[in-house]
Amino acid sequence: MATQTATDTSSAKESFAALLEESLGSGDGLEGTVVKGRVVSIEGDFALIDVGLKSEGRVQLKEFAAPGQKSEIQPGDTVEVYLERMEDKNGEAMLSREKARREESWVLLEKSFEDNQKVTGVIFGRVKGGFTVDLSGAVAFLPGSQVDIRPVRDIGPLMGTPQPFQILKMDRRRGNIVVSRRAVLEESRAEARSELVASLKEGQVLNGVVKNITDYGAFVDLGGVDGLLHVTDIAWRRINHPSEALQIGQTVKVQVIRFNPETQRISLGMKQLEADPWEGVDAKYPVSTRFSGRVTNITDYGAFVELEPGIEGLVHVSEMSWTKKNVHPGKIVSTSQEVEVVVLDVDPVKRRISLGLKQTLANPWDEFAAKFPPQTEVEGEVKNITEFGVFIGLPGDIDGMVHFSDLDWQRPGEEAVKDYKKGDIVKAKVLEVDVEKERISLGIKQLTEDTFPKGTATAAAATGGAASGGVRKGSVVTATVTKVEDNGIEVEVSGAIGFIRRADLSRDRSEQRPDRFAVGEKVDAKITNVDAKSRRMTLSIKAREIDEDKQVMAEFGSSDSGASLGDILGPALARGGEAEDKK
Repeated sequence: MATQTATDTSSAKESFAALLEESLGSGDGLEGTVVKGRVVSIEGDFALIDVGLKSEGRVQLKEFAAPGQKSEIQPGDTVEVYLERMEDKNGEAMLSREKARREESWVLLEKSFEDNQKVTGVIFGRVKGGFTVDLSGAVAFLPGSQVDIRPVRDIGPLMGTPQPFQILKMDRRRGNIVVSRRAVLEESRAEARSELVASLKEGQVLNGVVKNITDYGAFVDLGGVDGLLHVTDIAWRRINHPSEALQIGQTVKVQVIRFNPETQRISLGMKQLEADPWEGVDAKYPVSTRFSGRVTNITDYGAFVELEPGIEGLVHVSEMSWTKKNVHPGKIVSTSQEVEVVVLDVDPVKRRISLGLKQTLANPWDEFAAKFPPQTEVEGEVKNITEFGVFIGLPGDIDGMVHFSDLDWQRPGEEAVKDYKKGDIVKAKVLEVDVEKERISLGIKQLTEDTFPKGTATAAAATGGAASGGVRKGSVVTATVTKVEDNGIEVEVSGAIGFIRRADLSRDRSEQRPDRFAVGEKVDAKITNVDAKSRRMTLSIKAREIDEDKQVMAEFGSSDSGASLGDILGPALARGGEAEDKK
């Protein structure tokens, strides 16, 4: 009987435990899983949720809302939550809506990751090295390099907007997810690029967005493929840098200029969509016409002047000033300066216009030629001395040159130039003015009369033997010895220099010695040659003696008289001596 009673008592306890478990529920197998519950009430920032356990649990309202949004949960709503523990220290169930959503998301994300499918997420925060993305409850990391194909300066427009992402890496144990927006853009870009490239052709007009600007141009996104808009194809006018006309993010209309299907390089142009200002340029800008323009650029070789938008001409440095030579153009004009120019040449094919700045001013060479004709005396300052002449400053801020050969009648130029130095005020005579070559030839020696005999053989024949000052070839003159040398003596005749060679010093060979003459001694000699170019004369005492012998023979004897040469020459020489004494 006692055994029966014990058995009944045990059965009653088991039945009671089963009824209690059925009534209160057992969470041994529920912890760490997602369960359904009913919202009992809203208390402040918490929602009280009944999940069928001994007690309810509290969940913060923000866990039921998307980041940055307000929760819309109401009492009576059925929600799914994550059961962390059966009860906490307060005896309440520990629930989490965020972990529930995360668990749901992880299951879907793992499947998408295995299938290499894109997922949708929202960028909601910024962390070191990147951003945080909400993937329907699961928080992922978006590296900064994976936001876009190119660096993004302002990510503000992307925040809070649902966008597709590609999962790069997942680690459920650590709870790490790494996503990329760039991979999605590159994939869609590749598709759009293939479609665009297939239909692309030269001359096609497209809309694009300026993505990047460099010194040589701008890269324009045509919708999956980039094209280069070179700086020279942005506008017809001169543009020094693309940033003067374009901005990053600007939408522009461009034309395909060149397209290489193999390299897929695309060259774009904007100016091709506008009228070419060079059409009919030769009619608009005829040669020798004066126009006003603006200096747009200055180089070492000249300055560019804009005549109208898209039309520029070059003023070469040689056409900038009549007088300022070898001067940098920047010292004559400045950028943005308004100037008057004259059209010198127009080449529509090469798109070149040559302009002149100095042509708008009076030519000082013409003015000088009119005011100072040849043989006019001028006065000026010695500006420079070179290896071939002396430059003298003249009226009109121009220079004239005195060649070495025009410095002195007697002395060579290398010696005469030592009399001059920079800054000296000198007088000269105008010899020639060449306006085209911009040259003025001056002479200093021409201010005095030339003392050199001009009686050459040709001149003597033309004038019947007469020559300037009675000195000509064949004349017997009295010369003064100026220098004694081994091969002869140097003499002066009426201010001109002559030379008597050793062999011409005497008819007698024993007397052909230069040392028997002294400087200052006077001798009679015959002029045998006059070289006007070298301004030298050649004389001969021997020739004079021979001529005198012939003259005596002609006057006092003949071959038939039988008289000797001594008989004839004796009286003749005596009379000659007497005449010389009388002289």
